[in-house]
Amino acid sequence: MDMSRRKFVEFCGLGVLSVAGTSVLAGCDGGKKGDDSGKENSAGGAVANKDKPVVFFNRQPSNSSTGELDMTTLNFNKDTYYVGFDANQGAEEQGKMVLEYVKKNAAKLDHNNDGTIGYVLAIGDIGHNDSIARTRGVRKALGTAVEKDGKIVSDPVGKNLDGSATVVQDGKLEADGKTYVIRELASQEMKNSAGATWDAATAGNAISAWAADFGDQIDVVVSNNDGMGMAMFNAYSKKEGLPTFGYDANSDAVAAIAEGFTGTISQHPDVQAYLTLRLLRNALDGVDINTGISTKDDAGNVLAESDYKYSADERSYYALNVAVTSDNYENFKDATTPYSGVSNQLDASKSPKKKVWLNIYNSADNFLSSTYQPLLKEYDKLLNLEVEYIGGDGQTEANITNRLGNPSEYDAFAFNMVKTDNGSSYTQLLQN
Repeated sequence: MDMSRRKFVEFCGLGVLSVAGTSVLAGCDGGKKGDDSGKENSAGGAVANKDKPVVFFNRQPSNSSTGELDMTTLNFNKDTYYVGFDANQGAEEQGKMVLEYVKKNAAKLDHNNDGTIGYVLAIGDIGHNDSIARTRGVRKALGTAVEKDGKIVSDPVGKNLDGSATVVQDGKLEADGKTYVIRELASQEMKNSAGATWDAATAGNAISAWAADFGDQIDVVVSNNDGMGMAMFNAYSKKEGLPTFGYDANSDAVAAIAEGFTGTISQHPDVQAYLTLRLLRNALDGVDINTGISTKDDAGNVLAESDYKYSADERSYYALNVAVTSDNYENFKDATTPYSGVSNQLDASKSPKKKVWLNIYNSADNFLSSTYQPLLKEYDKLLNLEVEYIGGDGQTEANITNRLGNPSEYDAFAFNMVKTDNGSSYTQLLQN
């Protein structure tokens, strides 16, 4: 087919898809290797959904029974990663924080002078790796852990007034020349009637029931997260003056330290939220994945090595944790403050706007809704990402996945699963 240069350009611009036009269109880019047309597009362009960047965050793809990582999901494509925090390191920090407080205050904690310091434990989700780690961390530190098959048992004890439970044992503590027994009086998974776990209202009801059963035998209150911890603090332990420990360093929990809430753990949500979107940005831009993470980007953004780690074998980035107590809580009052080292705007000419689909597994989750999502919204602007935020019901994957009707509309995806086993429920949506 003979056509002038002008007509050729016009023809290419029309995007004609006829048989004849196809051969012409194939030549419109001149076969240039560096052309970006194959990488774009926010509206269903050349990139297949299966090749688009994916980040799982907060809930690591894994077997909920064994904790074994789901490497099939984590290797879905070359741009698939997980972002969370170092659960074991954080669990150790929480256990250490509780133990140090008990050692320092053993005499006054033993309210009824029976030589036993009793604690109750709110467990978030018995099948969640983070919950498992935190339960194990507290039990290990306090000497109440029982091992099975080489691992600390993380099952709830139910009620254990007499110390006869088999999933825990009585620990011992030497303090001020006296030996104390440490006993897990009660623990349960905080699941509501609808099936949602990590449920604060359930925790508030549980502490009231435990108080009725155990009275002044309860000396310490521990929770797998701040949402449940604050519910128990407000329902009972605040007025009783009982030390209460949580996890997440949510703003309300940190503020409550001034009112008697004893301590919590910051999992560096500012680092996690940044990594969640930064990895997508880097993959979309085709730059080194650690740009703006371990090495400065053109805007000067970079993370401190002491605040995160990367496990290549696990394709996972982990924020590191720090204890927040009366000694340092002033520095953590606003959990939604962005990380100072990564607060510079990217150049839109180098990192043009891209569209991201991101879900929160439970729109009512305290940490994710009040801390994580506000941070994400700070970073999405800095990283030139147009993020569509989807809130789930905390109960079923379908409540989330059914709302991703046309993945081709998006350039990248960030998934927060209801259950850690269900990575394939998300990746199968992108199999085209």
